[in-house]
Amino acid sequence: MRLTAFLCMAAKAVIPKDYRYGTSRPWTAAAKRRNPPGKKRNKVFVEPIASLDWTVLRGDTVEILAGKDKGKQGKVTQVFRHRNWVILDGLNTHFRFIGKSGDYRGTYIASEAPILLRDIAIIDPTDRKPTEVEWRFTEEGERVRVSVRTGRIVPKPVVERRDGIIPQQWKDGPKDTNPEDTLDKTYIPSLKTLEEEVMENLNIQEPRRQRRSYWY
Repeated sequence: MRLTAFLCMAAKAVIPKDYRYGTSRPWTAAAKRRNPPGKKRNKVFVEPIASLDWTVLRGDTVEILAGKDKGKQGKVTQVFRHRNWVILDGLNTHFRFIGKSGDYRGTYIASEAPILLRDIAIIDPTDRKPTEVEWRFTEEGERVRVSVRTGRIVPKPVVERRDGIIPQQWKDGPKDTNPEDTLDKTYIPSLKTLEEEVMENLNIQEPRRQRRSYWY
């Protein structure tokens, strides 16, 4: 077993049986405050959706179908598959009063609340209207999302990584390795030791031979 796999198994969070998922990671302090040891919270029954059937991805543009922001369109910033939740940028916000301590009176901050998957619909890029989507396969065998209403392909969103790089738009620079060069086989296996290979490359002649050594 590789060391990285072993460390991942050791660092895996142990989630209690009656744990109630939220917007915080199970191992964070915020999640532990909501799920203290020994406390049973009311169960929330969530319709299980298989990973292959999940159609909403981070970066998609969707429209809200119910609630105070009904009819507004926004971009999906987070997806919580354990609760069928999504969070939209700047929509379905609520205000919290925090920071009150001593002479400071505190302040209100706005944060986006999660929205159920059934209360949103993906925007069809052809007419900018909400539509249902389903997974289909093209003639080349590629799995794509298709609008049920128009039959057009809904492309997957282009999302940048944490370091700000968008893989689909990345252009190799002068110091980047060419993909063809990475597949080039440059190592030639040999039964010689490192010292013998160095001496051979530097054309060093060594007529002496090591004495035999015996281990008892």
